[in-house]
Amino acid sequence: MKRIILDIADAAPIGVLAICPKGVIRFVNPALCKLFGYDEDALLGQHVEILLPEASQAGHRMQRDGFFANPSSRGMGDGRTLFGRHSQGWPIAVEIGLGTIGQGDDMLSVAFINDVSIKRRSEERLAAIVDALPTGLLVTDDTGGIFLTNPAFDQMFGYRSGEVCGQPIEILIPPCSRAGHPGLRDSYMRAPGKRAMGAGRDLLAMHRSGETFPVEIALAPISYEDRPGTLAVITDISVRKKLEQALVQANINLEEFTYIASHDLRSPLRGIADLLEWIEEDLDPAVMNAAVVRNFARAKQRVARSEQMIEDLLIYARSNARDPWTQTTSPQALIAELLEFTQAPPGFTIEVEVPELSFVTSKTPLLTGLRNLLENALKHHGGRAGKVKITVREEGRFLVFAVDDDGAGVPQNAREKIFKLFHRASAAAGHGIGLSVTRRMVASHGGELVLEKTSPLGGACFAIYWPRFEMKASAE
Repeated sequence: MKRIILDIADAAPIGVLAICPKGVIRFVNPALCKLFGYDEDALLGQHVEILLPEASQAGHRMQRDGFFANPSSRGMGDGRTLFGRHSQGWPIAVEIGLGTIGQGDDMLSVAFINDVSIKRRSEERLAAIVDALPTGLLVTDDTGGIFLTNPAFDQMFGYRSGEVCGQPIEILIPPCSRAGHPGLRDSYMRAPGKRAMGAGRDLLAMHRSGETFPVEIALAPISYEDRPGTLAVITDISVRKKLEQALVQANINLEEFTYIASHDLRSPLRGIADLLEWIEEDLDPAVMNAAVVRNFARAKQRVARSEQMIEDLLIYARSNARDPWTQTTSPQALIAELLEFTQAPPGFTIEVEVPELSFVTSKTPLLTGLRNLLENALKHHGGRAGKVKITVREEGRFLVFAVDDDGAGVPQNAREKIFKLFHRASAAAGHGIGLSVTRRMVASHGGELVLEKTSPLGGACFAIYWPRFEMKASAE
């Protein structure tokens, strides 16, 4: 039996060590010799303290005597990281379990020693990553007690490092919301999973000072120190909320300015147009030579352009509004309706390549954007004949509606300018507002208008990345 036990110890993948009450090493297995860098003969007969850092040797003798005075099977360190010493002098992070064999003077203490250096380095790297994260991290147990926080969390909430550990999670919640939180927490623990808190609602957290601030919180179940727990990732969105409010106010101001300007400008423009009509009617036909007639026509044309510009400004101001009406449609139906109202000039052909599918969306803004792109492709082509191709493809959560042409294209230095208000890509008619309106309108519905880097037909290829699934309206 003794031989069998020795064979088992020799085959063990962890270090096994036996010492007598005086601390002299009586047995080592190959795994322990490899771990500490010694030959078996160099360890047998030595005091066990040879395997400990010098700073721990004196205290270990007292602990060893205490163990033999009251022997029992147990782990060493009580949750602390223990270190051994390699033959070359460097420390080794270890876990140690203790037991005994024999009785009386023949009693030996048996230590089972596992190298946890890799585990410890991984934990240290993970701790360094957590500490460096700019987002607040919080770990709670199944009763809502706080186990762990990172520096970003402490700074966000105004606490010292570790100050909230042991406290209930409710200290981070405004008093008006605390009563209902335990029920929500228990509900989550019964069916834990990865999810965001407060879907569709604004969440508020409470700073140590008592002030509240808006946050976003993502939850995930974890096991922490052998107990079920919850990891919360907390982001302070105060700055974002302020920017959103500023953007909403800017849009309101833009609309107010546009409507006021249009009202104040339309009346005098209409008065100028009327005056031109009256003057033209009152003038003696004898003085209405070709130059006078031409000047009257130019004046009327400029008044008409100014009125159209005012109308374009109103369209641009309204383009940021989200269309609340949705319906089920298909790319085929959209393109068919588009071509019904947009006729290609003589010499131009329009090809269509779309998949068979259906989706729920706000149809009007998408159709308006496509009409602007198609009209631009025909108007700014630059030739007397040409080809335009409309394609639709699926790309992730988007349907990509592309309008491509074989025209002159867009110069490299104008690829961003063309999206600016009143920028005109060519001398063709228009005020340069179509692409600005389209981009603004598409963005307000969760999509994006882009000028693709390459055009299959060699001209310009504009694409609307439109969400396949209708999103909830933002809190504008």
